[in-house]
Order: sequence, then structure tokens, then C-alpha cells
Amino acid sequence: MSIRVAAIGVSHWHSLYDFAYLHLLSGMDDVQLVGFHDDDPGIVEHRAGEIGGNIPTFTDHMRMLSQVKPDFVLALGRHDTMAQFALDLLDSRIPFVMEKPMSYSARQLRGVVEKAEATGGFAAVPLSMRYHPIVVTARKFIEEGTYGPMTQFSSRMNSASSDRYPERRCGWMLDPAVANGGCLRNLGSHGLDAFVHLTGEGEDIEVTGAQLSWSTRGQRVEDYASVLLRSKKGVLGTVETGNGFPRLGRDWAWMVAFRDAILTYNKDGVLRLNTGEAEEVLPSEPPGNGPAISLRETMAAAARGDGPPTSAHDCYRAVRLIDLAYIAAGNPYGTAEV
Repeated sequence: MSIRVAAIGVSHWHSLYDFAYLHLLSGMDDVQLVGFHDDDPGIVEHRAGEIGGNIPTFTDHMRMLSQVKPDFVLALGRHDTMAQFALDLLDSRIPFVMEKPMSYSARQLRGVVEKAEATGGFAAVPLSMRYHPIVVTARKFIEEGTYGPMTQFSSRMNSASSDRYPERRCGWMLDPAVANGGCLRNLGSHGLDAFVHLTGEGEDIEVTGAQLSWSTRGQRVEDYASVLLRSKKGVLGTVETGNGFPRLGRDWAWMVAFRDAILTYNKDGVLRLNTGEAEEVLPSEPPGNGPAISLRETMAAAARGDGPPTSAHDCYRAVRLIDLAYIAAGNPYGTAEV
């Protein structure tokens, strides 16, 4: 039996590009796409045309929900509309997965979390770096105590120019009044969630420093951010994000340090473990496409009546650190709130 899935806010570039959620869903034999929404009629028609199959399109998300009655919703949208979409979906009692950051600010997302917890609503987020080999391997080492406690963490994700957003018909990403930030708001969730996930310390994590730059792209939103973290147990973290890579692609470097070993992963796809004895190259092939695995596991959990694998509360813990970092850097947009 097919799962009837609708999509809200398809102006988000991940609808067709990078994670390409609509393409992933359209390739699943047991998924039927029953409706696409965006408040821009040109964009929603474009997204539907790219997927094909005569999918009905809507500019009113509540009208779409009432007419097509989906089993599950993929919620995207602009940052300034995400929280309201989430609240409407919780009111409608429809399980959904929403792209990060799920909100305009951490304080706004806190309201979504409180409503989801009060109503028992299914509100998930696809934080797919949790499926990456370095995070999976580090988590295993932590749980087994293989190399002693975790001591440090760092991640660098320097992606391609933010000029790609207008080319993908989501120029709103460069408007701080809509996106509420640049690379930190957009990309920061990945490294910050990994730090929270690996330390397991939830909101017992503080931002001890942050700096932002607009100098590479000259846009109204930042193109580089560096955030310093400290957990209550003393684990230190550095999370860097940027839009400075000079072509389509990215510069990646991840590190998780333990008392007796260091685990690293670089942009060449090599996972290395260094101990007191030697360096070892570990298997670094992921078990599959991370976003696809996340979608599959999330829809399966909703169908079983289980809670989401990665919840709105998980997203809040990362977004809280994003807003604390903006505040530490002087709150340049004046809108960071926790």
C-alpha cells in the first residue's frame, strides 16, 4: 500500500537540488506524491513540472491538506514560514518531517517543540549527518568506551557560493529578513547537531565565542562563521561553516578526538583512526544516501506509530546554539532569540 505524501513550501532548494527530497520520494515505489504547495505559483508549477506525473499544485497549504488528505508531509519552505507550517501540521495531526532550521529563531522553534510534546504530534527533522560514517563510528566508540572519553570535536563545511540560491529560484536565502542569517543559519545545524548528538549533553552546552564574515561574497547574509563550544563535561568543539568554495563542491574536514585516539574525515572521503600504535584507514562508505535513509526511517516510524528518529527537540538543541552564536557575534541582524 502506497504512502500518500504531500510537500509544503517547495521553494526550498532541497526540493530539487543537493538532498533533492522530491526526487528521492518520487523514486520510492511505495510513495505516491499527491500534492505540492508553495505560495509562489510559478515555483510550485516549476517543481511539479520537474518531477512530472501531473501532481496537483496549491498556493494554500491548508487547502491542499484538506483536499488531498496525505498520510505524511514533507515540509520545507522559507525560514520565516517554517514554524507556522509546523504548528498547522501539528493542529492537523498529520505526521511530518521538516527541513532544518524548522523556524526563524530558536525561540520560535521552542514553541513548536512545546506543542509537539504537549499534543504527542509527530514532528521530525532530517539531520542526515547523523548517518555519516565519522559520526556513526564516533558514536560507537563513545558507547563502547573504546578509546576513553570524547575530548574535542571540530567540523568544517565550506560549501559553494551562495550565488547558487537565486539560480535555483530560492533567492530568499540572501534576504536576512526572510532567512534570518546566512551560512550559520543554513549549514550550522549539521556540525552543531553532531556535537550535541555525540556529547549527549543536550542544552548543557554553551557557546564560548563566535565570529562572522561577509567579505567573500559581499551579500547581506554572512558567508563564513566560526563557533566555539564547551559542554558541561568539558568537551570542546569548533564548528566552521561557509559559502567560500570557489565552484560547485565543498571543502570538508571533520575530527572527533578521544583520550586515546583521534578520528578524522576529509573531503577526499577517507576516514582515519590514529592511536598510540598506528594509523588505520577505516571503512568510509556510508550505508546509502543519508537523506534517503532519513526519509525512509522517518516515514516508517510514523507508520508504526513510533516517535521520530530525529525530533523537533533535537533540531532545537542545534538551533539554540546557532542563535547563541549569533548573539555572541553581536547579533548582527538583531533577531537571534533563545
